[in-house]
Amino acid sequence: MIRTAMFAAVAAVALSGQAFAADVAGVWQTPTAGGQVEISHCGDHLCGKLLTSNNIKANPELKDVRNKDEAQRGRLLKGLPMLSGFKGGPTKWTDGKVYNPDDGGTYSGTIEMLSTDTLKLKGCIVVPLCKTQEWTRVK
Repeated sequence: MIRTAMFAAVAAVALSGQAFAADVAGVWQTPTAGGQVEISHCGDHLCGKLLTSNNIKANPELKDVRNKDEAQRGRLLKGLPMLSGFKGGPTKWTDGKVYNPDDGGTYSGTIEMLSTDTLKLKGCIVVPLCKTQEWTRVK
């Protein structure tokens, strides 16, 4: 009886983890400035591009003017690659890069799905100098 109860408890935990192991690909709302990022599978990695933000809605021609690489400052913000090189899955990806157009910096990152509609994005200059955001699935 105890073995059956333990097996049932372990199975329930395992199944609940699989229940939200949905594909991370999709459009995600960031918590700042109305940003929306589309995450995709790029080969065996995850990548993501900026689709829109409040500033892009006001001026679709905005450029990546804060990029630390002067040669990149002419790129449009709309469609800008923001996430690259994330490995792993199905619920956690590591070793990626996060580009922040607000300061022009690129940071080491991780992505973790907390549920089918919530993910945690963490970007670090060096650990422990990190910033974490929760993103919500749009579609």
